Amino acid sequence: MVLDDLGSSLRGALDGLRGKSRISEEDVQAVVKEIQRSLLQADVDVDLVMDLSDSIETRALEEEPPAGTSARDWVLRIVYEELVELVGESTELPLEPQTIVLAGLQGSGKTTSAAKIAWWFSKKGLRPAVIQTDTWRPGAYEQAEEMAERAEVDFYGDPDEDDAVKIAREGLEATADADVQIVDTAGRHALEDGLIDELEDIESVADPDHNLLVLDAAIGQEAKEQASRFEGAVGIDGVVITKLDGTAKGGGALAAVNETDSTIAFLGTGETVKDVERFEPSGFISRLLGMGDLKQLTERVERAMEETQEEEGDWGPEDMLDGEFTLKDMRKQMEAMNKMGPLDQVMDMIPGLGGGMMDQLPDDAMDVTQERMRDFEVIMDSMTDDELENPRQIGRSRTERIARGSGKPEERIRELLEQHKMMDRTLNQFQGMGDADMERMMKQMDQGDMGDMGDMGGMGGGNPF
Repeated sequence: MVLDDLGSSLRGALDGLRGKSRISEEDVQAVVKEIQRSLLQADVDVDLVMDLSDSIETRALEEEPPAGTSARDWVLRIVYEELVELVGESTELPLEPQTIVLAGLQGSGKTTSAAKIAWWFSKKGLRPAVIQTDTWRPGAYEQAEEMAERAEVDFYGDPDEDDAVKIAREGLEATADADVQIVDTAGRHALEDGLIDELEDIESVADPDHNLLVLDAAIGQEAKEQASRFEGAVGIDGVVITKLDGTAKGGGALAAVNETDSTIAFLGTGETVKDVERFEPSGFISRLLGMGDLKQLTERVERAMEETQEEEGDWGPEDMLDGEFTLKDMRKQMEAMNKMGPLDQVMDMIPGLGGGMMDQLPDDAMDVTQERMRDFEVIMDSMTDDELENPRQIGRSRTERIARGSGKPEERIRELLEQHKMMDRTLNQFQGMGDADMERMMKQMDQGDMGDMGDMGGMGGGNPF
């Protein structure tokens, strides 16, 4: 995930304050020095780093923490507030008819971002359309058409036309019925005058409500110059940061936001059209510091459940709390979890499970977990309907048969059955919980306090996968 190394470094710096009720000037200076190092390694602009660290140091030494607040929690709060201030508010993109022009260099991810943003608007109930005007890059039209098809949104392009401005004009006319028109422009390997001239002409024809600058998370210090040039040409209302699922440091994009006096609009977190997030500064920084992001988690859960219900008809998560929990129910829950995205991203959003706890896991822990889930699906495909409905009847002979049919070891089948039993017990305990217990649990999750979750209704802890 984006800026993972930065998040780990910041949490490590703050861990030096554990157990302290008061904070000294030496403590503050040590933490600020570590924060400076972490931010610079993440490619955050030097001037921004110095401004941020000065603000943190001043507040930590001059402001009085609330009574009962530990030194670490107080500095954590200051770092959180200052980082939220640094990245700014989210770019305002109302859910209403509008035209958006995407700008950026070649390879920044504009074409993929156009389809992702269109998909996002479609899930909000609007009808979007993508207009491809890139006449320079080979395969640009085909890629844009394919991505729009995956996003299930309208598309316009003309592979036989060399005039990008003409394509933009005709595309806007052809997609006039769309609520949101997203114009994908051409990029270059560098900030050439021809690129800027073409972009200005397209901007004049489109008369967009928003100009968004698309930046690769790995761009580093070059982001500042790029942002300045694009800002001078057409004006930038927001920034889209792409490829945050890789190893990019990501901090350079913050300089672009500061340089254009704009804010971040969207984050690209993966390769599929669904791997996009509307940027929410508080949640983004909260996840960075290991504090979770319940709002983004809730959105992902709701979206995954909606898609699963569309595929499964009348089935819904409430069915698991009504009657016997079967392997069919478990498979549907797993399908919904897959739709939420990579498990490491989901875990980062859960208060108490992201951040520091994730840092302690082996590097391949999430890969192993994903592998187990895939194995479970293959195993269940080798079961009969009766076995899926009544897994308790699966004994030694049936296990041997399922192992032969699935090509998976018998031990993995026993793991699946044990996993099902654990989830069944947990759901039975949920059935016995009252509204007060549920409210208490949600309050603790919101506060990141998972310590006594096991006391409610006899619930057991642990990640089900």
